[in-house]
Amino acid sequence: MRSRLSIGKLSTIFITHMHGDHYYGLPGLLSSKKLDKALNPLTIYGPKGIRKFIECVMKDISYEKLGYRLTIIEYSPQEEYHFDKFSLKVLPLVHSVESHAFYIKEYDTCNRLDEVKLRALGLEPSPLYGELKRGKSIVVDGKEIHPESFMLEPRIGRKVIIAGDNDTPEILGSYLDEVDLLVHECTYLQKTYDNLPVKVQHTTARDLGICAENHHVKNLIATHINPRYNANGKIGIEAVDAEIAQYYHGNSFIANDFDSYYLSRDKTVVQL
Repeated sequence: MRSRLSIGKLSTIFITHMHGDHYYGLPGLLSSKKLDKALNPLTIYGPKGIRKFIECVMKDISYEKLGYRLTIIEYSPQEEYHFDKFSLKVLPLVHSVESHAFYIKEYDTCNRLDEVKLRALGLEPSPLYGELKRGKSIVVDGKEIHPESFMLEPRIGRKVIIAGDNDTPEILGSYLDEVDLLVHECTYLQKTYDNLPVKVQHTTARDLGICAENHHVKNLIATHINPRYNANGKIGIEAVDAEIAQYYHGNSFIANDFDSYYLSRDKTVVQL
């Protein structure tokens, strides 16, 4: 509600696992959507149990009650979904409950025309461009133009992994290899974790850094930082950043609420 994002434009939600800090906000969001008259359809993808939770809290999630179409899809590990511009695969993680990561692969673009080259021939954008994209030759001023002579190299789609809670980054295996962006939890410094009387299944800054370095991850955003690391505490958030940097030499960020990032076509991440 306080971010720059619009409920009216929200169409799809993915939930990584059934721990309250990752999904308790759903009922309020679904209710606000109705109150704001943002009645476009909404789809929620989540692990088994997400439907029961929503139906229990909200009692009636019918179209007649909500005023908009709500679809709930309970996924399983290794399932894959295809959208207009990308595919998404559900990957299993290691946590105290079933937890998941989402491997998002933007589709490669293979039918890009070299418009500069075509304009140099005097051929301005027109329906003939569409013919070339469909692999058909065209005739302009009595000269036959073949599509293969005017196609740019395929543009390889970007690859992103967004992970839920997880104590073993390496479980993502080859999906990590040279991934363009990894968004992964980084709950503790290693020393803090080693001194915990009861171990919890979360990742340390050291382990995340080592894993990202070993798999040549191009960009890393660390999130889910324990609140003990703050400007008013004995250890600031910069200590988490520093521990990651000891082991990972790529482009890394520590996420804050409401941060926005952009992954460019050249596979560089910048904070907006």
